[in-house]
Amino acid sequence: MATTNFKGSPVKLQGELPAVGSTVPNIRFVKDDLSEADLASLRGNVVVLFAMPSVDTGICALETKAFNQKIDGLGAMAVAISEDLPFAMKRFCAAEGIANVVVASDFRYHDMSEKFGVRMLEGPLAGLHARVVFVLDKEGVLRYTQLVPDITQEPDYEAVLDAVKKLL
Repeated sequence: MATTNFKGSPVKLQGELPAVGSTVPNIRFVKDDLSEADLASLRGNVVVLFAMPSVDTGICALETKAFNQKIDGLGAMAVAISEDLPFAMKRFCAAEGIANVVVASDFRYHDMSEKFGVRMLEGPLAGLHARVVFVLDKEGVLRYTQLVPDITQEPDYEAVLDAVKKLL
């Protein structure tokens, strides 16, 4: 069982994260226009898939804005996934000018939570996603994972971007 922290206190996750080098399981999600999509439909692209608790928290907002800026012009896709409702994600993106991040809601199927093992099982944010960044190659193979050590911290963007650049 994977673990992270919330303000220094350990938090268990639902399961194990997929192994680097494995083909990731397909997940279904709901986009901000309420249409449904899945991870398999993104094959052919290098994908930065980042799980987070909620765009309505400060660190998640910063993370989404940072990936929006950093992924621009790289030739890769960024996908933000959380348990947020699509309406909240759409509102956030419109207010912040987010154009380079696809938002994906896990509220309907919980595939990300269950198949990627990112659901926090304890602590004040239990039931939400931990902060984890996955980099997938064009064939859907996991090439990099970053489980952020504490939910209250941003990911190491440079490490993520280095992993992306190796695949382009």
